[in-house]
Amino acid sequence: MNNSETQQAIDWSLTTWEGSRREQYRRWSQLTLREILLAQEEMQKLAEKLNPVVSKECND
Repeated sequence: MNNSETQQAIDWSLTTWEGSRREQYRRWSQLTLREILLAQEEMQKLAEKLNPVVSKECND
């Protein structure tokens, strides 16, 4: 794929904050309830792993 084709393949409407948010809503709306719950569980685990790092940095 050359540069011209790459430029044409990019959906520039998704590169704004509003466009990005719309795309996130669109993708989430296509997930099943099970997939949403699994994704939220994964996000919770990640938040718990990152929490000690953030707390430690705030105390320094």
